[in-house]
Amino acid sequence: MSVSARVPCPAALIPRGSNPARRRAPQPGRVLARRRVAVRTQLASDDGDASSAAYDAKRLEADASAMEAQRERMTDALDRQTADVDDDPSRDDPHGEWKWAVRKRIWDAMEKTNVAQFPRPVHHRIPNFVNADKAAANLASLPCFKNAQCVKVNPDTPQKAVRAAVLESGKTLMTPQPRLRTGFFSVLSKSLVPAMADDDKTLKKCCTSAGVASHGVPLDLDEMQSRKCDLLVIGSCAVDPKSGARLGKGEGFAELEYAIMRMTGTIDDDTLVVTTVHDTQVLSDGEIDTSRLLRHDVPVDLIVTPTRTIWTDETAKPPKPTGIYWDILSPQKLAQVKVLRDLRTRVEAERGEALPTGPDETLPPLAVRAEKKKMREAARGGRHGRGSGGRGRGGGDRNGGRGVEAGPDAA
Repeated sequence: MSVSARVPCPAALIPRGSNPARRRAPQPGRVLARRRVAVRTQLASDDGDASSAAYDAKRLEADASAMEAQRERMTDALDRQTADVDDDPSRDDPHGEWKWAVRKRIWDAMEKTNVAQFPRPVHHRIPNFVNADKAAANLASLPCFKNAQCVKVNPDTPQKAVRAAVLESGKTLMTPQPRLRTGFFSVLSKSLVPAMADDDKTLKKCCTSAGVASHGVPLDLDEMQSRKCDLLVIGSCAVDPKSGARLGKGEGFAELEYAIMRMTGTIDDDTLVVTTVHDTQVLSDGEIDTSRLLRHDVPVDLIVTPTRTIWTDETAKPPKPTGIYWDILSPQKLAQVKVLRDLRTRVEAERGEALPTGPDETLPPLAVRAEKKKMREAARGGRHGRGSGGRGRGGGDRNGGRGVEAGPDAA
């Protein structure tokens, strides 16, 4: 039986013996202590540049490793799509080929038309784009942004101008550590980092991952419960303007962040979800078949580009996730993200029972995958042939030559 395993209410996350009423209000002394730490960190300029350089070096190394894994995953998925074979129960990431095909098409188009911006190539990233700052300015002009006090923004390059707009307007910026690898969320504001008010260089640094690591106030699960986020901004590779269905770069961190925030009560179903993208990334109306999406996929309510503001169709939008679906969360992702392990331990303690675990997502070794590809191609040529009336490309079938459905790949 599939188990959602969502915490019934935010209070369920509060350890026994604690006072929920007190938990809701941050303790002034504790907040001031954090502010002093942030100021001391900001004043330690002698080794600040060296620390930022070391942080960036480690981040880039981790990014390169993650991107290589995603590159292999996409190659494997597209090879399966091209092979036109029946389902192989031993293969990794079944049925996720259609998402990778859309991502690759958008990445290729952005590079070909030169709307892609540094870092390039944009493949296997949330792609940066020309006039990303205009998209951010368009969002900042909307009432939903102006009325928000706390805004969560993803840490990717195309949303850097959005993060700057949040801080410049005096709001609280909530942002996750990239891939949640070094922690969970951090918050920044002019009240927490007073130097931002007078130093534009400090404000710009606080819009980067290294700046968040050095100046941001980290939040643990308990502190997340005491906060409310008014607006979520996430990056996308592609988005459907009718349903709001979106595709990320394929690692699923936007979905994990959303799920954790739902479980801690930081957001609810009515919290607006926005994405800023280039017009090239906006698909045709209804291009994504929402029946192929998964429970954890997060649709957006609003799409903002350098030229357009698009409110998605509420009647066509799939439901937003209600929490973490432990039964589809792989052991690899759980091992990769400490906050997930901490949350799982807490939920299991609250419930007095073990939570389910999702299927394994490890790619087979390259040599094994290459051999499987040869076997698929040989089987395809021997059984069907290109001109036969079977399931090969020449003959086709009622599914357009591919037995492809939706499956548990990360969005």
